[in-house]
Amino acid sequence: MKRKYNQNRLVSRSLKALLILAGAAITITGCKEDFLEPDPISFFEPGPTFTTKGGLDAAIATADRHLRSYWTNPTIQDLGLPISTEYMFSDMAVAAKTDDGNILADIATRLVPTDMPERLRDHFWRETFNGIKYANTVLTYIDNVPNMDEATKNEYRGRAYFHRSFRYMALCFEFKDVPLITKILSEPKLNYRSTKREAILEKITADMENAVQWVPNQSAMTLKGLVNKGACRQLLIKCYLATGQWDKAIEQADILINSSGYSLMTNNFGSFINPYPATWPITRNVIWDLHRPENKGINANTEAIMVMSNRLSTDAGYAMNSMRNWLPLLDNPGNSTPDGKQAVRFFSRQNANGSANANFRAQYDYVRAHGRGIAHIRPTYFAQKSLWYVNGVNDETDLRHNTAVGNWVTMESLKYNDPTSTFFGQNLRLRNAAGTLLSTDTIRNWFDWPHYKYYIENPLETGNPAEINHRGGAGDLYLYRLAETYLLRAEAKFYKGDPTAVNDVNIIRQRAGCTQLYSTVTIGDIMNERARELHMEEWRFTELSRVSYCLALSGKADEWGNTYTVANLHQNSYWYQRIQRYNDFYNKGKVSVRGRSYTMAPHNINWPIPNDDIQANGGAELRQNPGYSGGNTAAPIWEKWQDALADEDITK
Repeated sequence: MKRKYNQNRLVSRSLKALLILAGAAITITGCKEDFLEPDPISFFEPGPTFTTKGGLDAAIATADRHLRSYWTNPTIQDLGLPISTEYMFSDMAVAAKTDDGNILADIATRLVPTDMPERLRDHFWRETFNGIKYANTVLTYIDNVPNMDEATKNEYRGRAYFHRSFRYMALCFEFKDVPLITKILSEPKLNYRSTKREAILEKITADMENAVQWVPNQSAMTLKGLVNKGACRQLLIKCYLATGQWDKAIEQADILINSSGYSLMTNNFGSFINPYPATWPITRNVIWDLHRPENKGINANTEAIMVMSNRLSTDAGYAMNSMRNWLPLLDNPGNSTPDGKQAVRFFSRQNANGSANANFRAQYDYVRAHGRGIAHIRPTYFAQKSLWYVNGVNDETDLRHNTAVGNWVTMESLKYNDPTSTFFGQNLRLRNAAGTLLSTDTIRNWFDWPHYKYYIENPLETGNPAEINHRGGAGDLYLYRLAETYLLRAEAKFYKGDPTAVNDVNIIRQRAGCTQLYSTVTIGDIMNERARELHMEEWRFTELSRVSYCLALSGKADEWGNTYTVANLHQNSYWYQRIQRYNDFYNKGKVSVRGRSYTMAPHNINWPIPNDDIQANGGAELRQNPGYSGGNTAAPIWEKWQDALADEDITK
């Protein structure tokens, strides 16, 4: 058997599995694969694997599952869940696991190329290049499949372009200038250069223009969860925004909104799940229905552009552990009643001997109704409170922030549930009558949250009468919804100076039942609406980085009158201004955890290129980002994507 090598372990152990499981969903390799490290050991000749349609289906299935792993990755769940990290680098949240001596709080000094947090190095860098590998596998070998017509080949190419472009869009706004890799190589290559971000954005825009032409509409497909034309169009809109082509972005958004068969959900639909009405009753509303996992992928949901299938019973889905990761540690003894008892206790439904638990009260069954959180991250004051003020008014009818209907939970809306306390059944309070704090750890134990987003039933845990954990189950996830399309169109219109941008934002607010509408919108209003509508759907940091870049391209001012330049975003950016103004932890000097103060620096808008991967690329030097030591910020890069592609086959 002839040996095969690759630049990102592009012919990897994961592809060995494709030989065995062609046509099936393939388990993703772990996060320890080394980018740019040649693999000297071959397990197979990959070419024959992809001479059948089944082989291509297996590669695409691997790419699909890998995409979902940013929300559900089973190998780095909990503390390193990728989507949680996106929020830690934003205006919306910070690390909160205060018993972790290695907590990622002091980011300004902690984030260095030689000792990067595992979640950044292994998933956002190396695993993202693995995702590119899966796409490149299809693109490299598709012409080896006999008896496949060109239209079918183009459909596969279009889906592969989507997967590769999605990941390069992320890399460009997380790491900036990175190697552009478009094929599987048959010899080791150790002389990669970085490619300029602008060149990569130009390349993926061209690819997505083809993908939109080639990939079918969801209505023409028998399966959901595959990349469809609508998803390609949504990504193309972002490509056009990132390349400053505002009119083209608006044109594509118009097509999605007006003539692609999608529409916002404005009425109740699907199954109504009111899981624990005795403890936390839900008044049925469209926002609740829209975010029930069982409703996301049904035909009645005309807002869903692309849903990532994640069902334990059908495709080896993975639990997000959403309640465990994102809820406060409610049952921590550090939360106390005014008479010194534990504020919230979690009771099983039975005693150890199997008999009924005398302390169990169905109306206070918070562990099942909400889940057992341990707060790996916690929201900022902005995310909980000030974000929801529009026109200076707290819009209490906004269904996304509404405790009355059950969508939003405040600590004060819960009740003391220890039967031995004289305060049993009264609402929680943060301070006693004398003003003394009743929580010893307000970072981890005391904050509000969006129940409608975080609650995902885990029937194995909630159905076990002896269980006192409910961490969250598996359920379908949105990749793209039409609500985001409206906000992307508003963004493009804002850059153009088109005052009708306000209409697109208000449409989303009206659907949410808001009474406060905008008369005009700033970029801040648009980004605030994204935060309200797309919480834990959008990659918040990556989107803020992208918008910072687009805002600089446009020359438009932010909500404070600041303008920015692309060349100096590492010194000052819209992202950093939002960190400074909206995040009440970073750089405020008020809070520290285990000797670590919460800090963020302007240059953190670009994460560092991992030093060990720079060293592994011994024949050339990858460009390091400004603000980080241990690398050359002036290393030669490819200015044009065409030159990067021409260099791919040059291995010496």
